[in-house]
Amino acid sequence: MLRDAFADRPEAFGDQAEDEVESFLSDEDRAAFAAVEDGRVVGWIGRVATYSHAWELHPLAVTPGRQRHGIGAALTRELEARAKAAEVITLYLGTDDEYGGTSLHGSDLYPDVAGKIAGVTATARGHAFAFYRRLGYEIVGLIPDANGPGKPDILMAKRL
Repeated sequence: MLRDAFADRPEAFGDQAEDEVESFLSDEDRAAFAAVEDGRVVGWIGRVATYSHAWELHPLAVTPGRQRHGIGAALTRELEARAKAAEVITLYLGTDDEYGGTSLHGSDLYPDVAGKIAGVTATARGHAFAFYRRLGYEIVGLIPDANGPGKPDILMAKRL
């Protein structure tokens, strides 16, 4: 399911999809749950307990045929509820732009990285940052060139 969800972006998990799933089964700081329809997993979300009061949302994946049907939003809201119950204050995530989904892609973000964050927009290809923004997440930073020249990781967070 994880590989299918990112089929249009093979660099996202590639051959490491099984290792990623295994890490959620073997590491006590990680947890995940799924959305199931007719006995099939159609969505999956994970969290990593990285700080005493902040969790990383990683990953969120929905099978291509079920994307844009509210599954990702429902999984995210459920993770937020579980985080609140665990007295987590902040959920955060990184969403890479390796493929040209934002106005940041292909740009030299230095100097004035903060200024460039303020003007970020999604391109016609679309990007997950717009989805997370609709759910109340804010861009709190970015790592220029994290995935190679002109391929940033956009950091987002939400206070619960």
